[in-house]
Amino acid sequence: QLQLVESGGGLVQPGGSLRLSCAASGPTLDYYAIGWFRQAPGKEREGVSCISYSGRSTNYADSVKGRFTISRDNAKNTVWLQMNSLKPDDTAVYYCAVVQSTFQGTCRLNPVRDSWGQGTQVTVSS
Repeated sequence: QLQLVESGGGLVQPGGSLRLSCAASGPTLDYYAIGWFRQAPGKEREGVSCISYSGRSTNYADSVKGRFTISRDNAKNTVWLQMNSLKPDDTAVYYCAVVQSTFQGTCRLNPVRDSWGQGTQVTVSS
């Protein structure tokens, strides 16, 4: 079974940066597109970014485009989310999950399963 564990969250001031990690155990991550999602208190879970299984294609929510960067290293079985210029509205619990892949090899911000781990808390506050 593929297991994903998020880490790297914390408290940061507005304008600061954090780097989240999504570490996989079990089967190799090579064949899975991975997405990052977040859920703030009182709000629905929303897609943030995803990366194709090859790492050649990425997608970003409009709210984070230009500030966040998703990347992966299949040899390390890890996907990262570099978050820069953080805003208070970025405060949420962040989750990673396997997402849908297209026939063209791109990713969609739709999880394959409605199954979530503990996530990692990101708090942006002064």
